This record gives sequence, structure tokens and C-alpha cells, in this order.
Amino acid sequence: MHTGTPSTAFESAAPPRFTVIVPLHNKARYIGGTLASALAQEWRDFEVIVIDDGSTDASAAIVASLRDPRVRLVCQANAGVSVARNRAIDMARGEWIAFLDADDWQHPGYLAQLVATQQAHPELHAVATRFIEFRDNGGGPPPPWRLPAETPEIERIGDLARRWLKGPSFFTGSIAVRASLLRAMQPCFEPGDSYGEDLELWFRLGERTTIGVAHVPLVAYRTQVGGSLSEHRDQPRVPAFIERMRLRAVSGRMDPDRAASALFYVAQIKVDLARNALMEGNRLGSLKWLLDARRAIFTKRWWLTFAMALFWPTGLARNYVFRVRRRGLDATAH
Repeated sequence: MHTGTPSTAFESAAPPRFTVIVPLHNKARYIGGTLASALAQEWRDFEVIVIDDGSTDASAAIVASLRDPRVRLVCQANAGVSVARNRAIDMARGEWIAFLDADDWQHPGYLAQLVATQQAHPELHAVATRFIEFRDNGGGPPPPWRLPAETPEIERIGDLARRWLKGPSFFTGSIAVRASLLRAMQPCFEPGDSYGEDLELWFRLGERTTIGVAHVPLVAYRTQVGGSLSEHRDQPRVPAFIERMRLRAVSGRMDPDRAASALFYVAQIKVDLARNALMEGNRLGSLKWLLDARRAIFTKRWWLTFAMALFWPTGLARNYVFRVRRRGLDATAH
């Protein structure tokens, strides 16, 4: 176990293939199992950097009690998850950087699959796997993994914004990026943001490079954890990271096709906001958002929302949006 500045002996060792970054804040119930899953990887050439972001529970003590030289614990005053991750990126010794939140879980074959994807597509600078979601069970492991026996398909995503409209194919805990690329993009995570800071990085990354995703779920994302930062549907305005995405798209510095996809994605977020307004009974507000989402005007989803704003009873519109979102279908076709 290493705390603070790494020792000379640790720095003299050959750099590992991976650095796994774990931001930590008051997750004493989960961090032991999370790190156990990381340390159980079949691919052994990695280090783990845990940045304790001012925890007031036993989180840091649990990490400090480990006796594995691959784990480094760094403690800082509370500054937020973005600052913690950015600091760890600067400290990382690995050729590739992966991320693991303090309440999530890695399958033992996760890093090995990333290596296989890298070897199959050496031109890629970012590789990922699919993931599963499971409800918080008090800190225990996810349900038994159900993995296909065949070699997984590798999807090469060259237009992430357009692909994301079909649904997320990876998340922060299931992607690894070349360290050199991440350092060129610092600050990777926007300091001070508590919503969308990770998704913004993946969109920025997708504007630069193709992302390879192995279609096998090898990371488990724990949901309904108290104190976790998760996606919220009730945003009253365009999130800051979406507005920055729009500005990049209209700057003229982005590939034209990717810029068009980014602006279409921004329009779909505004359709989301139009539906949020409908759920609050604000028909005029919904129509204003739809007017601002004109790039999506040729989609069924835009016209359906428009019809709801004009003609549907409030209760019917609210129930429809609720059911669609609960089923995970609130994309371009719905």
C-alpha cells in the first residue's frame, strides 16, 4: 500500500499496462468489494490509484489496510470527483487509464478483454466493454455474470454522439483510454461539475478518435446508491456540458459530420427538456424548448412531443413520458 507520493522503489518498476483510477468519497460500505474485484483481474499488469476526496467515514482507512503493492492511496481535501480523477490521470504510470467508481464492480476478465480488443485493433486509442446494472444490495457483489461463450463482437464507434442516441454502449467504469491522449485533453473532467462531467469527456474523446467496444458485459454499475451522482431527467435548463458541446460543434474546429451529429444530439436533449416541461404541466415552456430543438424537427419524437404539448391532457402526457423513460426507450424513435 502506498499513500501520498509514490516511493522511489515503486517509480523504478516497469510501467504497468493499465492504471485503474478510483475516486473515493464516503463509500466505506462498498470500497472493499470494489477493490477486491479490481485486484482479482486475470490480467495482472496494472496499478490502482485511489484518490480519497475528503472522506469523513472509514473509506480511506479501509484502503490503507490493504497490503497490495499495486494500490496507491492519495488523500486530498474535498474538491469533487472531477478534480480527483484529473489528479490521478496526472499521476498514472500505466500506458492505458481505466476508471472504476468506488461502488462498482469489475468482472475478473475485464482488463484481459480490453487487452484482446487492443491487440485486435492496435489503431484504437480507446477501448471499452458493455456493462450491466444492478440495484444496491448493501455493498455485496453483483448477480452471477451471464457471459456469451463466443468471442464478442467489437463495434468501432466513429460518431459517438449519433451512436449514443441509440443508448449507451459503455460507461465511465467500462472504458480505457491511452494515457497520452487523456493528458493531452486535461482537464479531462470539468472541475466543479457534478452532472455530466464524465459523459462530456467521452463526447470530447469521440470527437477525436474511434472507440472500440467489445459487446460483452464485464463491469457492473451499482444503481440507487445513496450519495451517488447519477443522471437526472429533471434538469430545468440545458446542462453546462451540453452547451459546451454545442459551442465546440459550431466552432468550425470539429469534423463536419461529427459536428452535425453533436448538434442533433443537443437538439434531442432539448426535446428531453420539452418533455420535462410537459410533465410539470408547462405547455408553453415545452413549445419553447421544441422551437429551440429545430434540428430534430424531422424526427417522430419531436412531432410526438409537439402533439402532446398541443393536444394531450397533462396526465396522459406525463404518464406516457414516465413509462417510456422507465423502459429505457426515450430515444429518437419515441
